[in-house]
Amino acid sequence: MKLNDFLAWLDTYLNFEKKQTKGIFWLESMRFLCDRLGNPQDKIQCFHIAGSKGKGSTSKMIASILESAGYKCGLYTSPHIKDFRERIGTASGFFDDDIYEKAAEKIVDCVNRINADELPGGRAFTWFELVTVYAFLCFEIAGVDYAVYEVGLGGRLDSTNIVRPLVSVITQIELEHTEFLGDTIEKIAGEKAGIIKEGIPVVIGHQKYDAALEKLVESAKKYTNQYIISDVIITFQDVKFERSKMNVTFESKFFSRPLKCSLRLIGEAQIWNAKAALCAVKSALPEITEKAMEQGFSDAFLNARFEVRTPPRSFPNIQCLVLDGAHTVNSISLVIKTIEECFPRQEFDLLFACAADKGVKDIAPLFFGKFFSVTLTRPGVVRQSDIASVEAAFENAGIDFEAIEDCSEAIKSALKKANEAGHALLITGSFYLIGCVTLLEP
Repeated sequence: MKLNDFLAWLDTYLNFEKKQTKGIFWLESMRFLCDRLGNPQDKIQCFHIAGSKGKGSTSKMIASILESAGYKCGLYTSPHIKDFRERIGTASGFFDDDIYEKAAEKIVDCVNRINADELPGGRAFTWFELVTVYAFLCFEIAGVDYAVYEVGLGGRLDSTNIVRPLVSVITQIELEHTEFLGDTIEKIAGEKAGIIKEGIPVVIGHQKYDAALEKLVESAKKYTNQYIISDVIITFQDVKFERSKMNVTFESKFFSRPLKCSLRLIGEAQIWNAKAALCAVKSALPEITEKAMEQGFSDAFLNARFEVRTPPRSFPNIQCLVLDGAHTVNSISLVIKTIEECFPRQEFDLLFACAADKGVKDIAPLFFGKFFSVTLTRPGVVRQSDIASVEAAFENAGIDFEAIEDCSEAIKSALKKANEAGHALLITGSFYLIGCVTLLEP
């Protein structure tokens, strides 16, 4: 089955990423379907990563280190920016087409053979459940040595939470998806801690909130005495920012010498993610060398994580584009801080959009006085967005802006203004907005 045909088949199922719906999270469908397929998730040793922020970057770092050490490593992340295969591949790219096609044939054939009255609770599969099982199959067919799974939403009831990993990792916790995960840091941390399993080591990444750290440690102690707080185990120094990389030295009792790393994933948060990734790798595979770790960080890259990009040829006066999918108060604060560190004398314009469920009232004031021109829009046509609320938030923050509801027209307008002024342009607030930007000609 060709990938496009498989994607069309998938689109007949409920997709939470496009339409957020309550009451669709449970694991019985995953267990049922995986059992029908021979439990492919149990055939490959894996790493499991949850968190509010940084789980995608941490996953990529782990996979890149394993690849640098000579292992074939599958990587499952979300969302994708431009190509569905960004979700399921390796640290360095995509599998051959036949891997995707064989896995598609296998899952479609299995699902089509299931009668409606056999489904657990009579409940239809969801898009994300099917994609997660598809990832299991791709990795099995590709014969990877290890797999790294990024949690989609939460942890306890996420579709990935039927794996039994070598190590579980929980990155920074923030208030997010409160209507689904709870309205306090403690409740959200409890949901993320749902990936912790009996006897399996746990790495707890940097936490801004003491309540999150306390909840994660409390949960870890219930299941294992092998929990690691990355901020305690690893220190860093000599951070130097450059235009498209960040040089950092890490030290730890884990290492025989200081690690001198050049990270293509830039910003203070990426230092925290790197520490979590290092702890995960060394606790699961202590034989991996310092050289492999350094090379892995040098190779690791993800689209839309402080991605510095050359503007389209038709806008030659724009100094650069910075693309970042940040969509919370903390993550956007870090993006602005990183811009100030990497581009201390550069003037920036802003193109911003966010989904309706984001805290735009708290986000908007972060941009005050930081940008010469501000353009607001919707994040494409996939996610629900209330642009009137975004406009009101920016007005209340005292920020002048141009609001253009049509995403494509807003992108063109923001590029034109930055080009005429000779500024750089930050594009942030939504991965879906960035997906629209990447469709532009080079």
